[in-house]
Amino acid sequence: MTETSSAPRSAADPATSPNAADPAASPNAAASPNAADPAAALLDGLRRTVRAGDAPGPAARRALLELADPSAARTAGRVLARMDAPDAGLRDVRVTIHATCTIGPLEQLLRTQLVGAGFRPDIVKGEYGSFEITLATGATGATGATGATGAAGGPADPDLLVLLVDAGFLLPRDWSPAEPLALEEHVEHRLRELRGLVEGVADRTAATLVLHTVPLPAEVRDTFVSLDGRARFAALWHRVNAELLKLAADRPQIAALDLAGALADSPFAARDARLHRYGDLPYTDGALLVLANEIRRVAQARAGLSRKVLALDLDNTLWGGVLGEVGAGGVQLGGLYPGNAYLDLQRTARRLRDQGVVLVLASKNDAGPVDEALAGHPEMALRADAFSVRAVNWGAKSENLVRAAESLGLAVGSFVFMDDSDFERAQVADALPDVAVVSAAGDPAGLPGALLRHGWFDVPALTDTDRKRPELYRKRAERQDFSSGFRTSEEFLHALAVRVDVAPATEFTVGRIAQLAARTNQFNLTGERFDEAATARMAASGGHVVASIAVADRFGDEGVVGAFWVERGPETWRVLNLVMSCRVLGRGVEQAALGWLADRAREAGAARIEGRYVRSDRNAVSADLWTRAGFVPAPGADAEAGPFVLDLAAAPDLTPAWISTRSTREGSAA
Repeated sequence: MTETSSAPRSAADPATSPNAADPAASPNAAASPNAADPAAALLDGLRRTVRAGDAPGPAARRALLELADPSAARTAGRVLARMDAPDAGLRDVRVTIHATCTIGPLEQLLRTQLVGAGFRPDIVKGEYGSFEITLATGATGATGATGATGAAGGPADPDLLVLLVDAGFLLPRDWSPAEPLALEEHVEHRLRELRGLVEGVADRTAATLVLHTVPLPAEVRDTFVSLDGRARFAALWHRVNAELLKLAADRPQIAALDLAGALADSPFAARDARLHRYGDLPYTDGALLVLANEIRRVAQARAGLSRKVLALDLDNTLWGGVLGEVGAGGVQLGGLYPGNAYLDLQRTARRLRDQGVVLVLASKNDAGPVDEALAGHPEMALRADAFSVRAVNWGAKSENLVRAAESLGLAVGSFVFMDDSDFERAQVADALPDVAVVSAAGDPAGLPGALLRHGWFDVPALTDTDRKRPELYRKRAERQDFSSGFRTSEEFLHALAVRVDVAPATEFTVGRIAQLAARTNQFNLTGERFDEAATARMAASGGHVVASIAVADRFGDEGVVGAFWVERGPETWRVLNLVMSCRVLGRGVEQAALGWLADRAREAGAARIEGRYVRSDRNAVSADLWTRAGFVPAPGADAEAGPFVLDLAAAPDLTPAWISTRSTREGSAA
């Protein structure tokens, strides 16, 4: 509960600043001579951190994402280029940028965004003027600071290959609005050439290709003095951008960003005529910051750093006013401003839930009035059943989020927390630095935008399991309640009636399997993350086995919750990786999956299965899988990492007694 007024704050109110609203977002601010300026304090803190050989902590990284001043973001990128902290818990990402123009400060702006999202970026720029020849010859890899090389000894494919395109690439050097057909033919020809270059690169690299729509320069548009000619050319340009966006629909390896659309909602102009003429810089720093933010969202989604849970406050967040003071009928929700703004936030949260985001209620209130408001208010878009967990009490919100995470079987690092109270946000940020904190303070009209602008929930593609996730986690909480009535865990598991369905990967499950590889960090045995293209190739290969693992029980169908990738040899099958959603751990599902794999290996005439464990800072929960399943270290093997071997001739059935398994290929229960 908060004591703030429901009246909107002015734009000049310091509490509307994301950095001011979250004291933790300005590290070392108290010791900085620039403490009154959050951006300057942040930059001072970054310089001290880098000089000390460290990397920015979670609070500073959150502040980097809030930098709205392109100059400050560019400076931060230059400072971070000197960062040398190999053990900082950041995820490596290699980025190569090729451009049809001068790249300008995109490298620095993108570094700021990527570090803010938890990456350690290695960014390489292509040579000026080499865009077409580089893409045409396939020389898209580039060795950066890490010196990464490919299997053939040349530069390794980057994780992201960013293609920066300006309007000059599509337009002729000289043209006449009096000859519109010639102009249109030239633009369409250049679009076909660009599409061919992009598709050719996609055939030759494993990198994710990132390109964007191109804003139409005002001087081009306004050169047409006839209204119909201007409209006709604008329609052509919209078709060009639509074709660029369609590339992503045709090829999952390509991520197409709507830069033109994003700039329409930003305070920045797309172009600066002087910079363009002076240095072939067609985009302003502000436009490049918008693009860097969009590229960061792609990297975040592709690396599996998407958040799964949205924890929401109630008072002055999901509705206006303080429930304990005005009662269920007195809160502001729906109707005119500001009630319509709070309703819009609820609808936004509901739309996120429809796409798989798990909602948690985190409110300091008495439970009875909250239940009354959720059930009885006629404008309520989020009823009680929309929330997988409800933490409505007077305890510390950080403790409630920890308990909610335990109930859902997820790490707190998968949470986004939104609250209007400066105190509550600061308390959660301090106690749980891995939680993404979003301010609901200030004008409620900006609430949906504040929640969405960082793309915390972005994923490469939605699967059926994503859409079912909120209900799956609500059922998980019900299972926990159900388990309290049994004397032993095994008795509970037998009553749960667990069914495991293991099936070779198909065109319908490859996307979900690749998503699990990207997003699963805890039960992830080796950390090898096979993307959708690699997973599809392995699934079609006779030398590999790729399978999905689905689970159901008396409470419902969990969907595909795990997968494994296996290299299949004549004598030995080697498990390259096995991943499993943490929400099904403790039921023996992973052992049942290995039981299925052992049966398939025996049928194929193999003598053994071999597996490894590669420790990370988050996968300790999977460390003992091989020994629990009866595998033994190979002679001379490392005691922790293995390899571990299962002798198929002597191995018993690995499937626990309380689990029934089914192979879709066989279509029969085991």
